[in-house]
Amino acid sequence: MTTIICEERINDIGGATVAGEDLWLPASDLDRASGWTLKPEGFCLGDDCVPIPPGREDSFVRSGAFNLTNLWRHLGKPVVHDEARETWLFGEGSSERRDALTSLQAPDFQLPDREGKLHSLSDYAGRKVFLTAWASW
Repeated sequence: MTTIICEERINDIGGATVAGEDLWLPASDLDRASGWTLKPEGFCLGDDCVPIPPGREDSFVRSGAFNLTNLWRHLGKPVVHDEARETWLFGEGSSERRDALTSLQAPDFQLPDREGKLHSLSDYAGRKVFLTAWASW
């Protein structure tokens, strides 16, 4: 069993195979593991599709298996793995992080008040909120 952490998805996939620095997934697991599907126009996430580079089809698709690491690297996103624990992490690209940081939109989070009641930032949507942070280091 191989554990795949792909952005916000976590799945244990049976039948995944490792070839060097590449992780090949069975056709039936590509969508579940990553949200991507293979269509005639290439790899697609919803309506957004990335064509497979001409002449490199074999490095992305072979015998009903898909090289998720090759797709991720082609998208310019980081891939790391822990061989001993059979765990692979497919991370978010730097452009997505940059866009999130420059949007000036704080991510939603929850914190308790002094009485222990949880408050989410999204509870205050549409209202001005002052956030302050402090760290001892």
